[in-house]
Amino acid sequence: MPSTLVFAHRGASSEAVENTREAFEKALAEPIDGIETDIQLSRDETPVLWHDADMKKIGLPGRRIEEFALTELKEMDFAGGFATARKDESILGLAELLQDFGTKCRWLLEIKCFAKETVQRQRIKVRRCLELAAPFHGHSGAQAIRFSSFHLDRLIYAHHCSTVWPYIYNCETIRTAAEIHRLLDRHPFLAGLCLPIQILKPELVEAVQGRGKILATYTCNADEEIGRALDMGVDILISDDPSKALALRAALAA
Repeated sequence: MPSTLVFAHRGASSEAVENTREAFEKALAEPIDGIETDIQLSRDETPVLWHDADMKKIGLPGRRIEEFALTELKEMDFAGGFATARKDESILGLAELLQDFGTKCRWLLEIKCFAKETVQRQRIKVRRCLELAAPFHGHSGAQAIRFSSFHLDRLIYAHHCSTVWPYIYNCETIRTAAEIHRLLDRHPFLAGLCLPIQILKPELVEAVQGRGKILATYTCNADEEIGRALDMGVDILISDDPSKALALRAALAA
């Protein structure tokens, strides 16, 4: 079985502000295998990189990315809360990310969806992401792109729009191998599952990989979490501290 791939969670988010250019550059300075990032939609329907449901981290509690046009978001400081951050970090759009970094590693692009969003906007977000990724279709291996979401309906819609991409379902509720088999029986298009490290156990890994699917796990930061994921042979290990995960992987392989 191939070695577990180490993905930087929102870039090297233990060293720089998550989902910023600096975070991606720091991650890519390491021999990482890939990067996971989060995609939301601005008011004018531009996919941008942001994780949280609100904007509290940049001093706007209760406000949401979708309330602002891209030009307004570009005027905001998305790194000011990090003591050593660059001061010129504006929000990154998905188009910028793919243009500047898209062929430098594997990508796991999580499409974020929230209860306050309409289904129509969520579907627009899916379509826009697929459109921007289209020029990168055909890259494989170390340059592959995969899409993920915690919202199965959006992945089903994405697959309806385009069957060429691998879709990974992020799920926090699965506890048994039987649940995994039922899910994959209903939705065989899924390329894999991404499960939290806290619930992961060998029988879940075996159930996913035994179906020929990808098993990813998040967010592995403590030595014990990284070690467990490596011992179970997951396909993708997502960490805020990819340098630590790479070092532990190397130590186990030695």
